[in-house]
Amino acid sequence: MPPQCAIVRARGAERREIRQEPCALIRNVVFDIGWVFVHLDPRPILDFLAEHEAPTTDLDTLVERIRLDDHESGRIHGRKLLERLKALTRRPTTLEALHEKWVDMFDLQPAMVDLAHRLADRYRVYLLSNCGDLHWAHLSREYGLHRIGHGALPSFVAGVMKPHEGIYAEAERRFGLDPRHTVFIDDRTDNIAAARSRGWHGIVHAGYEPTRAALAELGVKVD
Repeated sequence: MPPQCAIVRARGAERREIRQEPCALIRNVVFDIGWVFVHLDPRPILDFLAEHEAPTTDLDTLVERIRLDDHESGRIHGRKLLERLKALTRRPTTLEALHEKWVDMFDLQPAMVDLAHRLADRYRVYLLSNCGDLHWAHLSREYGLHRIGHGALPSFVAGVMKPHEGIYAEAERRFGLDPRHTVFIDDRTDNIAAARSRGWHGIVHAGYEPTRAALAELGVKVD
């Protein structure tokens, strides 16, 4: 009996299949980066801004004030983003100091990185993430994420961000993805729903073990 495909919610005991249908053979495994390969802690940049009297105390407010989507969709490059951060401060600082704090927010998840490398021996593996050029350069330099699998499409390169359908269409074009044979792993349900609307399979990521089990349910050989 063929495996059953679905949007699989990888939430431990809460994991459930929302909809089942006969599963096409998975050939492509596509990973998000944030909260999948790395966890994020914005305290270094938030604390630094507070020390320099910026009127920003939480990440959501900061993202809105610097219009981060301009950066992550490639409309502005890293220096302009740092200038926007600097404009928030009331005490003197430098773009170099802001850059150091901006990239100091990642906690690598080795088990997930190792899983992706193992899968790359049998499947086509790609990265698809909302990410600006500063973070992408740091993640590549410090953790070698650019060496995972067979290609990566950060949103600043695509010119559009998840969950807009354009980034999935560009991934299909760039990597030759057949949606019927592609599974996407992301921590956000809206990003998974957008992928599924194009015919991809999806796993809502919540940790290594639930995602590993969800892949196995789709017939992916994870060991």
